[in-house]
Amino acid sequence: MRKAFLILFLAFSGSLQAGDGIKVYPANWWVGMKQASVQLMIRDVRWTAAPSVAISYPGVQLVKMSPAQNPHYLFLDLRIGQGARPGMVKIRLKGSGVDTVIDYPLLARNGGNGTRFAQGVTSADFIYFLMPDRWSNGDPGNDRVPGMRDQSLDRDSIFLRHGGDMQGIIDHLDYLQGLGATTLWMTPVLENDMPDRTEHGYAFTDHYTIDARLGGAALYKKLSGELHRRGMKLIQDAVYNHVGRFHFLVQDAPSKNWLHQWPQFTQTSYRDQPLMDPHAAAADARITSDGWFTTEMPDINQGDPYVANFLIQHAIWCVETFGVDGWRIDTYIYNDLAFMNRCNKALTDEYPKITLFGEAWVHGTANQAFFVENNLINAYKSNLQGAVDFQCNFYGIVPALTEKSGGTDGVMKLYNTMANDFLYKDPMRNVIFLDNHDMSRIFSQLGEDVAKQKMGIQWLLTCRGIPQLYYGTEILMKGFANPDGWVRLDFPGGWQGDRKNAFTGEGLSTEEREVQGLVRKLAQFRKSSSALRTGKMMQYVPKNGLYVYFRYDAQQTILCAMNTDSIPAIVEAGRYTERTSGFTEAVDILTGMNYPLHRPIEVQPRQMLILELKKFGSGD
Repeated sequence: MRKAFLILFLAFSGSLQAGDGIKVYPANWWVGMKQASVQLMIRDVRWTAAPSVAISYPGVQLVKMSPAQNPHYLFLDLRIGQGARPGMVKIRLKGSGVDTVIDYPLLARNGGNGTRFAQGVTSADFIYFLMPDRWSNGDPGNDRVPGMRDQSLDRDSIFLRHGGDMQGIIDHLDYLQGLGATTLWMTPVLENDMPDRTEHGYAFTDHYTIDARLGGAALYKKLSGELHRRGMKLIQDAVYNHVGRFHFLVQDAPSKNWLHQWPQFTQTSYRDQPLMDPHAAAADARITSDGWFTTEMPDINQGDPYVANFLIQHAIWCVETFGVDGWRIDTYIYNDLAFMNRCNKALTDEYPKITLFGEAWVHGTANQAFFVENNLINAYKSNLQGAVDFQCNFYGIVPALTEKSGGTDGVMKLYNTMANDFLYKDPMRNVIFLDNHDMSRIFSQLGEDVAKQKMGIQWLLTCRGIPQLYYGTEILMKGFANPDGWVRLDFPGGWQGDRKNAFTGEGLSTEEREVQGLVRKLAQFRKSSSALRTGKMMQYVPKNGLYVYFRYDAQQTILCAMNTDSIPAIVEAGRYTERTSGFTEAVDILTGMNYPLHRPIEVQPRQMLILELKKFGSGD
């Protein structure tokens, strides 16, 4: 309760950052954008009333000036005409104790209308997901940044900063590319100037500053450039729902409407059902959407038009500035869904190929499908392309590898979940995964069973959708998410003096090397496999723990056979004639072993075979 009232007090206290001077957001804009209008937010904590404004620049028109409820802020709506050219727009401010000119950069577009980036991330890609603070420390000089609230640095603590940064990622792009990854997704890189728990990045304190401890804006641009030079892609982790409590827009809010305010602290219920339940109470839906994520992460009011413009423009600004190809949206279900549709459309209007997928941590395939483009008949129609596919995890691969099959248990849950793909407009746009930064690591969930880990990886790289691997899964990193710091440990070899080095293989166990090699070999095969990249999927009802599915197109057919039972299973081509007809042999893509299709193929317990079907003597 005290924090909620504290924010209302600080919103108009006028006592913050008095020496900051004038700031403008967005920091710049571009000519030739499809979105021809931009709303500038100008901030100066010394103001007691709004100054007058005059702009004189060919092709740029001041459409509207809107003083904010808080006198520290002024909003300017500008229209950038088709004839406007790059240069410095002079914004003259006069009155309220100020007489100054702001040089506002109007730039040429990056890479010629965004053709070098915003290419989208598809099922043909393989995403590697990492936490920069925990992956590799390429520049110890930025481990602590003077003036920032969090000065911690202790690798022996699971909650303090460890010093990883974007230079460390650049230094090891060869590793990622060699592993078969085509796309990098990092936890957020925007500034998180909070007092503690800043290693994860999800509590922004300034949208237009890249965290200096990760290397700042220049290094983020360099990382993006290095990825694109290699033909790789970049996903940015977006957080619209909340910010950190020490964000200047919380400590000195433009208006009382900037945040969702409650008489006393009210946390979201973390329940998605009130948003889709035809019997739901409006009060429950409001708590889901408007309740705060935590006391340290105030909830943003996206229904306010100035808030909405700020967030949408920032999204476009990031894509254009840093060359982003895909947009992973954090805590999607807690956002204002009408705002999300508007924001998604603004991005796809500007960048038609960009990929947008949201974190919809819900329970039930229909619940998840509600938040993306779907085939459901309901009043709300989402335009989100895909989801982080928790259903294929919770009710799919995890029970398939941990439960005894029978009835609706075990691998039947995976089969049933995949059968629900009819709910999605395009299930290939969902991002499938084994674990992530909020969940117990898959190796721990599987009881540290290496054979099951291998099966999980084989499923990940052969199933429909966009595969995402969490850092360290390829070397059997383990840990339970209670608390979450145990699943966010350092990647070995990322710090000078590490005795184990996953980048070089030094100090890895035989099993760790085997699993890393499996990822590398299968992911590299996948790069040239049209069936696995973009092909259709056909699955057969599991029997006695044996789950068989095919990935196929006109050029290639892949048979995937997963035996989750404790005894050997037999694959007989006659059971699968719809896909095996015309083929005479199968080649194991990992071992090269040939299997004649007229004979039964034995699959050992806790083993998965990935077989490319061939026509004898055809060379196919």
